[in-house]
Amino acid sequence: MKRLAILLLSLLTLTACASQTKGEVLVYVVAPLSGWQANGGQTVVGGARTMADQLNRQGGLLGYTVKVVALDDQADSDVAAEKAQEIADAIKQGKKVIGVIGHLNSGQTLAAMQIYKNLPLVVVTPTASEVSLTKQGYRNFFRVNATDAAQGPALARFIVEQLGGKRVVIVHADNEYGNGLRDQIANAFKSLGVTPAAIVKIPEAQTTYAKFIAPIKDAQPDVVFLAGYETEGMVLLPELRDAGIAAKFICSDGCFNSTFVDEAAPASEGTYVGAITPDPKLIADKIWWSDYQKVEARNPDTYSVPGYAATAVLAEGIKKANTFDAARVADAIRALDFNALIGKITYDANGDLKDQRVYIFQVKDGAFVQVYPK
Repeated sequence: MKRLAILLLSLLTLTACASQTKGEVLVYVVAPLSGWQANGGQTVVGGARTMADQLNRQGGLLGYTVKVVALDDQADSDVAAEKAQEIADAIKQGKKVIGVIGHLNSGQTLAAMQIYKNLPLVVVTPTASEVSLTKQGYRNFFRVNATDAAQGPALARFIVEQLGGKRVVIVHADNEYGNGLRDQIANAFKSLGVTPAAIVKIPEAQTTYAKFIAPIKDAQPDVVFLAGYETEGMVLLPELRDAGIAAKFICSDGCFNSTFVDEAAPASEGTYVGAITPDPKLIADKIWWSDYQKVEARNPDTYSVPGYAATAVLAEGIKKANTFDAARVADAIRALDFNALIGKITYDANGDLKDQRVYIFQVKDGAFVQVYPK
């Protein structure tokens, strides 16, 4: 009876808190929610919803209930710009929009920022890593992930020092992310005294890469590195193995999700994947997992953590500024110094993390196992 009374009191308290809020503020999460990259985008949304739910159970932000609105950019830059305009229209209609969590990919982030840069909101990307994004002079843009300027050298050292790579073939997707990371890792190899045996450019998200197999095989690689997403990795890798190419395979952070592992199986077993955000299995406690499962119908995946952390950065900036004014919130975010689920959060003037953290995982028994740092 006592437990029932406590439960009823808790429910009444939560109801009272909800009824006393000043209104509703909107956080848009824009990422691929359909198509091949849907899993990645959906896990970002799950992380953002978890953070919002935690905030709301504590009274919201500055007395307002936080509502997460998910939009599908379809991993397409034109669609991303359309969704950004949709958000701009919502602001014109008087909706209280405080921020955007997105986009998942660098190309879509760049396209959407042409609109976001002029809007009274803050943008925090969970995963976009192309270096030039934070060199555009944006005052309202931040990341919670390492950039390719950190990822490229870390992966190059791992390939040379840990995988014994001497004849390395760089394969890269022909998009902003793939082209930028190609340059970063090629320069890193040069500093290590290694000249790539070949550099092969492939179109993104194809159903086969058969015509690109020959130049890779002709280079006789001992390591193949892919600067691309799971949309390339899960197709290319099995075709390499079918062609008899037994070289070690390592993909950049774009393949750091369960879709790559599952769709490329059994070829994915034993391969390596870089990451610019940590794995939730290694850093999140049971309470966080329980909170996530309350708002989502499935368990967290690799991009749930940066989705959660990006929303936390926005919330901390608002709390510190004690206002929803975007310019003041952005200034407050630049001055943040706090520990989030992904680690310590401090920013440079451009909106990049001062502490750039890179991880490398190996697929073992169908799951990611961290091998760097150990």
